[in-house]
Amino acid sequence: MPFLDRLAAWAAEKPDEPAVVCGREHLSWAELAAQAGRLAGSGEDARVLQAPNGVGFAVRWAAGVAAERECAVLDPAWPAALTERVGGLLDTRWGSQAVEPAPLEDGDDGASFLVGLTSGTTSVPKAFSRTRSSWRQSFDASVRLFGLTPEDHVLAPGPLSASLNLYTLSECLYAGATFHTLPHFDVADSHAEILARGITRLVLVPTMLRVIAERGLAGDVDASGITGVVCSGQKLDRRTLEATRRWAPQAVVWEYYGASELSFVAATAHRPGEAPAEVGTAVGRAFPGVELGILDDEGVPVAPEETGNIAVRSAMVSDGYVWGDDGRAFTRLGEWCTVRDQGFLRDGELHVLGRTQDMINTGGHNVYPHEVEAALAMLPGVAEVVVAGVADDIRGQRVVAGIVPAHAGLCQLQLRAGLEGRLPPAKRPLQYLELDELPVTERGKLSRAEFQRWILEGDSRARQLV
Repeated sequence: MPFLDRLAAWAAEKPDEPAVVCGREHLSWAELAAQAGRLAGSGEDARVLQAPNGVGFAVRWAAGVAAERECAVLDPAWPAALTERVGGLLDTRWGSQAVEPAPLEDGDDGASFLVGLTSGTTSVPKAFSRTRSSWRQSFDASVRLFGLTPEDHVLAPGPLSASLNLYTLSECLYAGATFHTLPHFDVADSHAEILARGITRLVLVPTMLRVIAERGLAGDVDASGITGVVCSGQKLDRRTLEATRRWAPQAVVWEYYGASELSFVAATAHRPGEAPAEVGTAVGRAFPGVELGILDDEGVPVAPEETGNIAVRSAMVSDGYVWGDDGRAFTRLGEWCTVRDQGFLRDGELHVLGRTQDMINTGGHNVYPHEVEAALAMLPGVAEVVVAGVADDIRGQRVVAGIVPAHAGLCQLQLRAGLEGRLPPAKRPLQYLELDELPVTERGKLSRAEFQRWILEGDSRARQLV
């Protein structure tokens, strides 16, 4: 694993300083290296890591990827039946290979160290593999771009089984920064950690950032020591960005677009004192070390500003799927790789419209939910928005928007008027629903599938907007 040699170096350089903190638990650099080394050297099978947040997670993760080992990280919230099915697939991959004692050191750069799983709680998720080299090069690029230093204290309050937080833990061990997490996500505990532990950087999804920032403002929680925020998982909305800039005025707010299979793709920074950028479909310019392209399904570049498959040429991409490849996600098109997200390039900046499978076909017109969400997010009175398609006898599908109002009194007439000139008529929602909050997954990501379920089941959380 790319961070194990670095872990040993940090343990020698600052043995007693904290390396990993979770609630009341903490391990120094020397303690982490010693415990992980003992576990790796014991010969205990640590190839499957399915554990809640805690310092023990970091120990098992380091031991699980020691030397030439490969580790699969599973969500502890999975039902037993799903865990058993994935376990069977892993047994097939690894066969009867015995687990031998291993030194706590980095293995071969070109060998796989991680079997990553896509999110899901019912069907078997796709699994992909990653080489040590892919993450080492990712670390070098992200540490440099985001300015991570050994003096930083980084709080990632989400589940460590999620790729964003697992990567952040590993990146901190590589860079020598202290990694903080929580046993479970809790806003009050996040604020307490920030105040008591000198947190300088947050890494989280936008839904978590919004509630931490807004309640921080309401509770007068001092965030002046936070100098960086790194956000991913979905587009950073205007309400969240504005709240964050007021609450943590010294912070550079980074948002990046990427995928577990591709690693980093594009990023942009919102710096203190800069005029706020208009919220839209733009996600930034190519990440360092990444070449961006927009290709058709045959791998041919499309015309400038034309929509197509967002593709990358990068040393940071995964090796592809171990199982579950349905041909609709990670694909190699010659030297390029894509997960079939759709978008376009304008003046070197990447605009993301969403995945092909999210596309709504209404009356013969193709509509990407993200472009409708981006247009609605710019309207006064709209705090948050989600868009999905539902079956319609006349049009095939109709576009439905769920709105979290920024204030009372928001009505359909205002929204319809606001979209004139922003979206062509065929792409405008035919139905508007009022929401108290966005539908999200257990990991805090926006869930259009859950929104569709609310609509179809007449859920009280989605009420007709008058």
